[in-house]
Amino acid sequence: MMRIAWMALAGGLTLATTAAPAEARVCSGNKTSQIATVLSVAHAGLGEWYLKDWGPLERAPQNKFWLGFIPLYGWPYLAIRSAIDSSRCQTIDRAY
Repeated sequence: MMRIAWMALAGGLTLATTAAPAEARVCSGNKTSQIATVLSVAHAGLGEWYLKDWGPLERAPQNKFWLGFIPLYGWPYLAIRSAIDSSRCQTIDRAY
């Protein structure tokens, strides 16, 4: 049992030290998808709003942003949906 644990630890360390970091997509306006994804995880719709160059609240995706305040639906579901869209440089306002 101990041998398996040591082998798993060694394999994990090898993988962690040799894996290359993921490269961020550059979206329109020279914005990176990594920042948009982090903002979307914080609150649904913030990443898309960032990709649209902030501005007034009307530029935020209204469905994701306001439904994001509902517990268990807004977070984590809409935050994850928003993070996926932001990582793909999409600004679609779909709340499903």
